Amino acid sequence: MSEIRFGTHPNDVKKYTTEELRAQFLMESVMVPGDITCVYSMHDRMITIGVVPTASAIALPAYEEHTKAEYFLERRELGIINVGGEGTVKVDGESFDIANKECLYIGKGNKEVLFTSKDAAKPAEFFINSCPAHKEYPTVKATEGDANRVDLGAKETCNERTILQYIHEGGIQSCQLVMGYTILHPGSIWNTFPAHTHYRRMEVYFYFDMPEDRLVMHFMGDPNETRHIVMRDKQAVISPEWSIHSGAGTGAYSFIWAMAGENKAFTDMDGIDLKTFK
Repeated sequence: MSEIRFGTHPNDVKKYTTEELRAQFLMESVMVPGDITCVYSMHDRMITIGVVPTASAIALPAYEEHTKAEYFLERRELGIINVGGEGTVKVDGESFDIANKECLYIGKGNKEVLFTSKDAAKPAEFFINSCPAHKEYPTVKATEGDANRVDLGAKETCNERTILQYIHEGGIQSCQLVMGYTILHPGSIWNTFPAHTHYRRMEVYFYFDMPEDRLVMHFMGDPNETRHIVMRDKQAVISPEWSIHSGAGTGAYSFIWAMAGENKAFTDMDGIDLKTFK
């Protein structure tokens, strides 16, 4: 199951209905038990994948209809964060056990990638982002203790949060992929606010650790004419280079962020003055 999402112009998005916004940017069913899902975005050619192996292993397809490659990583790299039970990723015969919230980077040139779960009743849920690569980097696993931790926000502004950077300039090396996740502290609901854009990179958010009765209002679009998308647990959203990307939930939650584009500088952001928001 795979699909293509085409690039968008900010002026066009201003005219979208709710359903058109959701169809263009929201990935509603990322994690399907026993299956693999794939969305190819024309924004920096990011591919977002969800893998939930149950009774048997799932192999990463070439998605030749999108990549025109003999194998998926022929000209690509990818990052994985597991949001489910314990699992294993086998890369050209080498096995990596990946627990919840652990990360694995796989570089260009690896031909076979297999996904399995330790317990089919509590399967691993591998969230994957992939972008084009020009150089081979080694496959690297990282645990939460390996990540670069950044604490931001405050209780008073309802945005106290911890950022864990896995694939970035000072961590796991890549060609252009940057990836990690953010945890909102209890009582905090706002992420990435005040918001920003970064015309050098696109971004994908994947919201998780939300009970069924909670949701996130994800804000996007031109800062002067914002839009929102209602999101629930284990759904992802595409953020074009020109768009803000921020959210407010009905309770604390976590989200994975992944970026690709011109550079890997995490701090390369164009902040938006709160006075200009509309």
